[in-house]
Amino acid sequence: MRGFLIAVVLVSIFYACPFGEGNFNLTVSLIFVAVLGVLAILAEFHIRKLEIGSLIGAAIGALFGTIVANMISTVVARMSFDTRAAAVAHILVLIALIYLGMSCGFYSGKHIKLSAAGGLFAEDTIRKTSKILDTSVIIDGRVADICKTGFLEGALIVPHFVLRELQQIADSADSAKRNRGRRGLDVLEKIKSTQGVMVQIIEKDYPDVKEVDLKLIELAKEINGKIVTNDFNLNKVAQLRGVEALNINELANSLKPVVLPGETMRVFILKEGKEYNQGVAYLDDGTMVVVDNARRMIGKNIITQVTSVLQTTAGKMIFGRFPDESESQNSTPPNPRDRRIYERRLTSPDSIEGEMEQMQS
Repeated sequence: MRGFLIAVVLVSIFYACPFGEGNFNLTVSLIFVAVLGVLAILAEFHIRKLEIGSLIGAAIGALFGTIVANMISTVVARMSFDTRAAAVAHILVLIALIYLGMSCGFYSGKHIKLSAAGGLFAEDTIRKTSKILDTSVIIDGRVADICKTGFLEGALIVPHFVLRELQQIADSADSAKRNRGRRGLDVLEKIKSTQGVMVQIIEKDYPDVKEVDLKLIELAKEINGKIVTNDFNLNKVAQLRGVEALNINELANSLKPVVLPGETMRVFILKEGKEYNQGVAYLDDGTMVVVDNARRMIGKNIITQVTSVLQTTAGKMIFGRFPDESESQNSTPPNPRDRRIYERRLTSPDSIEGEMEQMQS
């Protein structure tokens, strides 16, 4: 289309000769047309990136600028100006007011809510805020809890090929896979029943693409949406292909509490650690806490002091320290009865502040 447009303009310039006849004037005309064509193509590439509201606002502003310029030109024409000066004044007023009208309309058009008009504008707005659910994130199930909080804006799109993959997993002969597939179907039903969440199942498919992950990327490109996943490999491939991906695992890691060395925390020692005399606890978000000298406190709540924090690819690990028996003996009477009272006081919720002061000392 661009080549056809340039060809028509060149033929018209060749026969019309707006700058006069002769080789020189014809060359000037062709150069002028070439410059205008390049500017038009550059403007086209820039306009493609703009929102429809800004374009409508710019068009309305240009229209009002033209009307005001014609009104001013009518007044200028009645004044005693030279003909050439009046023509120049008309052109300058027209260009200046159209420019001002377009700029004002462009920046004001960003605030126009076209989705309220419905129809194609509403569909375009939904597509820009749509989230495409991956098979892994549906089976994971945490996306349903996120939907309840209202943090996911726009429509949740479930492609038909994702549903087909879920059904194949649910019909698998392996009981573990079968349970995962059925759980994914239950999670989808839970998301659909959540108030304020719009779920769309689309029949779009790409027969030439075999892998489901690549189909998700092609769909995200087509509708200008985002992929919601917890698959690390899909997240990286989507970024390389220019598609934005929302990783549930990254969201969970970003919401974990920040713990600094030297701080104290209350944990429940669940089991024995790998190293000697270690105890292992877990926070509410699943973060592992390894506590030295806490093996004897298995099955109890203790106050531990954080010594270091290790960030790994699998998540975050917190290392802490609990006073050993020798330190406990220095701070408690040697009487066995008093020692039991001391250990009971450590695990009591009412003695948290006292234990924190003791560990700091």
